Amino acid sequence: MTYKVGPKGQVVLPKAVRERLGIHPGDEVHVEEADGEIRIRRADPVFVELRGLLRDDGDPVPLTRAVEAEHRWEIAHDALREAELEIRDAARHAR
Repeated sequence: MTYKVGPKGQVVLPKAVRERLGIHPGDEVHVEEADGEIRIRRADPVFVELRGLLRDDGDPVPLTRAVEAEHRWEIAHDALREAELEIRDAARHAR
């Protein structure tokens, strides 16, 4: 898949990928550059949840939320890896 970068440097993630990974408006993503590639993945929900767990307002968040967040992250990570492999396979066949 090829997409254009907008004037503000933005790229729209394909709807099918967002749906498979459960990415919604306002969700955080992690962007990393390595070996001439840009990789985008969901921000680790465990760390997002931990920010809430570590808040100092006297109202702790149940640990089960962090465990559930980690499980959701694992599912999303697997789906992202599968999508990445599909994209690479499609690119190889397109050549």
